[in-house]
Amino acid sequence: MDVVGRVRRLESTIAAKLDDVAKGFGRSRPREPLEIVLAILEAVEQRIEPTGRGARVFPFNRIELSVVAPSREARGRLEAVFAADMPLRTKILNRVKSAGCSPADVVVEIQYVDRAEPNWSAPEFDLQFARVAEPEVDGQELEPQPGQIDIRVLCGVMERWAYSFAIPRIDVGRGAEVRDHRNRLIGTNHVVFTEGAGEVNQTVSRKHAHIAYEPLTGHFRLHDDGSEHGTEIVRGGRTIAVHRGTRGVRLQSDDEVVLGEARVRIRFSKA
Repeated sequence: MDVVGRVRRLESTIAAKLDDVAKGFGRSRPREPLEIVLAILEAVEQRIEPTGRGARVFPFNRIELSVVAPSREARGRLEAVFAADMPLRTKILNRVKSAGCSPADVVVEIQYVDRAEPNWSAPEFDLQFARVAEPEVDGQELEPQPGQIDIRVLCGVMERWAYSFAIPRIDVGRGAEVRDHRNRLIGTNHVVFTEGAGEVNQTVSRKHAHIAYEPLTGHFRLHDDGSEHGTEIVRGGRTIAVHRGTRGVRLQSDDEVVLGEARVRIRFSKA
């Protein structure tokens, strides 16, 4: 038998098997939440910079994480793993410290989206890094000076068809007054969805959400206040969940805010 022929046939067999393996990797299953966490930590570690003489630094103090969660079940699994006994932010700080860095107070902002963007480096998530410098205030507290924010109803019934504010905090909910189980007044709403005005309004909690002005950045952020039916932002075809207990999500002009099944549009204008 021709030895050269046998070698060539063997090479062809090996090449075919390697090709099958490569195709198999291309069709690999979606990563589990824990695998996504590990990939996020690796991506964060890659942003550590050497500063000379063996020293290293993590140059960012803000990380914006976008994660694909096409269903409530997928989002719930991710949220459970991100919170866990050791939250994702703590894991990130520990990874940075273990690499020999002394990170500042890093803010990790998580938003869940329905699908990945074409420019993402990973199919399941995207990371944006930033370094936000806090202004020097000579020991004096900054006075909040928010610009005007306009809120217009898109779905649901509000006491007014539109509101305009230039205040540092705006509370949103069903009914003008928020009372506890003993009927004691515990708060009021600035943006009021009318009580008894249909099924859409019933999905708005009495104390649903609030918008807070952030004087250090000049931005408004939306916070969920433990609503029963949830709070989301629709922006450019993407849905961003707003979760209770987080730093909220920064609002942009023309965002649609979803409160249960009700919707309002946010717009900013100079005072």
